[in-house]
Amino acid sequence: MPDIERHPLQPFLPPNARLLMLGSFPPPRKRWCMDFFYPNRSNMMWEIFGLVFFGDSQRLVDAGNKTFRQPDIQALLEERGIAIYDTACAVRRLSGNASDKDLEIVEKTDIPALLSNIPLCHDIVCTGQKSFSVLTDDYGVPVPQMGTYNKFTIANRPMRLWRMPSSSRAYPMKLEEKAAFYHEMMNTIGIL
Repeated sequence: MPDIERHPLQPFLPPNARLLMLGSFPPPRKRWCMDFFYPNRSNMMWEIFGLVFFGDSQRLVDAGNKTFRQPDIQALLEERGIAIYDTACAVRRLSGNASDKDLEIVEKTDIPALLSNIPLCHDIVCTGQKSFSVLTDDYGVPVPQMGTYNKFTIANRPMRLWRMPSSSRAYPMKLEEKAAFYHEMMNTIGIL
């Protein structure tokens, strides 16, 4: 049986956050190019954010050093009110990679506890199937159609659960198409 791996990062919870982004769990450390969320250089999340907020997919990328511009990313998230964490606090990697299908969740994140730190937040976006399964199983919210949301309640707080395309390069959609979905969501929430 593989060892239990605890989450290596603390939740990123700006007090003004109106959106909580939930992934499943970070990739193995050897795939990291920075000490922050979505650290795999091949992941498209920060290119998506570059397009959404700056019209430039490379704005948050440090290509010369094969990494991302972590201080710029964190400043953007703080300014726009976007919190980030994952739905699992502890996992077993059944195959040593970052694929959701190969993660066994040992301990789920206490979502109400996260939300208690960000009182302005009424929107959650899940960025993968594994993270959706936690919310659908634990809170009975159906998975929305791509680019839309379903309403639900956590700890007496009305919420919207958004479904966006995965930022993984393995997900079969062009960067610009993914960014268009994120742009529409951010615009609807009022973050843009």
